[in-house]
Amino acid sequence: MAIIIMLLIFLAKVDANLSNGMSLNSHAACPENGKQALLNFNKGFIDEANRIASWDPHHHPDCCRWFGVVCDNMTGHILSLNLSVPPLDEDNLISRLTSKLEGKINPCLSNLKHLRFLDLSGNQFEGLLPYQLGNLSNLQYLNLGDNGLYVQSLQWLSGLPLLKHLDLSSMDLSRASNWLQLVNTLLPSLEELHLSLCQLVPGPPLLNLNLSSLAILDLSYNDFSNQMDLRWVSKLNSLVLRLYGNELQGDISSAIFNIRTLSELDLSWNDPEEKLPRAAGKLCKLRSIDLSGIRLNQDISHIFEILSVCSSLRLESLAFSSCQLSGQLTDQLEHFKNLKELFLDSNSISGPIPTSLGQLANLEWVDIGNNLLESVVSEKHFANLTKLWDFRGSNNSLVLRVNPNWVPPFQILDLDLGSWQIGPSFPLWLRSQKHLEYLDISNSRISDVIPRWFWGLSTQFRDGNLSRNQISGQIQYLPQSQVYFFVDLSFNNFSGPLPRISVGPNMGPFFAGFVKLSNNYFSGSLFHFLCYQGNDTLPMVALSLANNLLSGEIPDCWIKWQYLRVLRLDGNRVSGKIPISMGTLTKLQSLHLHNNRLHGEIPLSLKNCTNLVAINFGENELNGHIPGWMDHSLPNLIILILRSNKFGGNIPDHLCALSSLKILDLSNSHLFGCIPRCISNFAAMVRRNASRERSIIYNANIEDVYEYASVVMKGQFLEYGNTLNLVRLVDLSRNNLSGEIPQEVVNLQALQTLNLSQNHLTGKIPKLIGAMILIETMDLSQNQLTGSIPESISGSGKETDVKNRAKGIRKGREINWFYVSMPLGFVTGFWCVLGPLVFDRRWRITYYRVSTEMWWKAYDFVGKF
Repeated sequence: MAIIIMLLIFLAKVDANLSNGMSLNSHAACPENGKQALLNFNKGFIDEANRIASWDPHHHPDCCRWFGVVCDNMTGHILSLNLSVPPLDEDNLISRLTSKLEGKINPCLSNLKHLRFLDLSGNQFEGLLPYQLGNLSNLQYLNLGDNGLYVQSLQWLSGLPLLKHLDLSSMDLSRASNWLQLVNTLLPSLEELHLSLCQLVPGPPLLNLNLSSLAILDLSYNDFSNQMDLRWVSKLNSLVLRLYGNELQGDISSAIFNIRTLSELDLSWNDPEEKLPRAAGKLCKLRSIDLSGIRLNQDISHIFEILSVCSSLRLESLAFSSCQLSGQLTDQLEHFKNLKELFLDSNSISGPIPTSLGQLANLEWVDIGNNLLESVVSEKHFANLTKLWDFRGSNNSLVLRVNPNWVPPFQILDLDLGSWQIGPSFPLWLRSQKHLEYLDISNSRISDVIPRWFWGLSTQFRDGNLSRNQISGQIQYLPQSQVYFFVDLSFNNFSGPLPRISVGPNMGPFFAGFVKLSNNYFSGSLFHFLCYQGNDTLPMVALSLANNLLSGEIPDCWIKWQYLRVLRLDGNRVSGKIPISMGTLTKLQSLHLHNNRLHGEIPLSLKNCTNLVAINFGENELNGHIPGWMDHSLPNLIILILRSNKFGGNIPDHLCALSSLKILDLSNSHLFGCIPRCISNFAAMVRRNASRERSIIYNANIEDVYEYASVVMKGQFLEYGNTLNLVRLVDLSRNNLSGEIPQEVVNLQALQTLNLSQNHLTGKIPKLIGAMILIETMDLSQNQLTGSIPESISGSGKETDVKNRAKGIRKGREINWFYVSMPLGFVTGFWCVLGPLVFDRRWRITYYRVSTEMWWKAYDFVGKF
């Protein structure tokens, strides 16, 4: 009997445990109408990453177990749908880029009547947002931000009275002119409103405020200018206010700095032209303030004085970048004990860095770069900064003087000490930094070799800049990186063969490499660098090996470099022909092969490089004809430099199809025939510069690359970079061109330099040539022109030379003594610099191009006698 009782008790416990287990793990299945709504929604978009592979009714019939779906355990009703993409950071770059859902939002989502939470942010949904979403009357959280959506009106919000969180960032709301009135009237429970980058129309002022629960307001990047009435903002009990990037003007401080409950204030990149008011000192709950980009014109000590009144102990973030601040940093800093972020970069703050900075133990991020700071920085300045992970102080006159055995108290991720005096020894304390990802110690007077341990440390880098030092030695290999990698070792004294590139198995299409090894003493072949073992394509986007001592032929293995946008091999000793496989670089935008020993014709395969913006093949021995395919196949070409080669034949009319061309240099070759009359089709030289961009910049994902070009202007080589997009030049000099100067040349109204000298041109100078009002220098000399100099240029004061060998031309102005005195000055200057040129390679490279031009001037001058 006892045994039977014990057995019954045991079975009862087992039954109880099974029942409990079933009740804990069971829930009601989602209703069929909810499942169908999700399936219909799924039909409207593309999921390349298979994020919602679980949305399969055959293998997973219960939609409550589908990705992103949360149901009520009792009823099975769908309460939450979250298909958002996480915010961008270095750790999830690849997953974010591949995880975006693409397509349209199906109105069937409105059938999820019990939905309380809907987040589709960060995807690529586009088109008109269905107004039926206004039927989700139980919705409390709605985030549709960072997609490509637009609306005709916000009236659909009337069906969402319970909404507490609304984020429509990046949605086009330009048609919803009454957005403010509708939000104020229809959403009384709203606690957070995010409408950044929505093209909002300012609309009429808000008289009766109904948003008493609003705690976070973000209206950034809407370009309100001075049309937005912000007086209603002062009535908010808002704790977080973000209005950055709106170009707000005039008096905005009275509406903002009287909100005593503010905990976060971001007014950056507006234009109120007013100083930080004293009222800011009364914001005692303030934890973060960002006024970057506002022209405050104040002393930094005055800023700290105002903020020290009652908020200094609460403040965690101070951002005053680009505020035209002056004065010196003082020990006022020590009052901000809880400060985590300090941004004072791009101002005119001078003097030393106070050692009290090192006592702010909570500091995590500091940026004091681009100021006028000058002092010695020691271990004391970092004494208690144990939480520091980002420090930027470049472009100051600071000297880092620490013990060689110093071990910093921090483990930093991003470190920018560009233009600090760190050398002459390589900083050994870097060895202790186990998580370093970004390092800039460029122009820091290091004249040492890089220790071997550094290359092991650099495998974690995403960005390393050691340029403009005097670092020497050889480099065996460049380390691999998982996502993107920028390394700049240019302008140093590295020698030996080019390093090998480590190609890792995880280098997918979202790895983006940028390697600059230019202006060093690397020698030998390009083969082992470019033609690495393996069949994988190396996703390098920019490569610069310019101005080294590299020799041999350019290898024909460019099929491995399909992602290249910028390639610079100029200023070396490479020979042979341009390889045919370069035509596989279809993403290429900038190609520099000038100042080498290349011969042969330009390969037809380059016709496939339709994205080219700049081609520079000058100073080589290329021959054949200028390719006829250089026409509509290169619609973006701005720069074409083929000077100092052996090209023959006519200038093809096809070139006139290059409507974007701004710089054309075909000088010093063997071209003959007439100047094409279609020259006026160079549209970018006809009209004045409509672009605000002074530079030509290529976006290489991780680092902007600036185009540059060296051109002959006013008789000398000038290199343009930051203002290259403003240059307009045609140089056809030192060829065998004949015939008349076409009248159409006067249509090039935006042209600045025209050089047709040293040809066999005949006839008269076009009468209206003086109408080229932007011309700065014109050289028509040493031709066989006849007639008089047109009145339109004879008294213009522009740099013009029209001396000719023909006797029929009459003197219309005095001799241009610039061209007479230049050869004499050259002879004198040549012997002054002869010694340095013999012993200093950098001087040889710098003066090579100048001396070439001067030689031709001297030769012509002597020939006259």
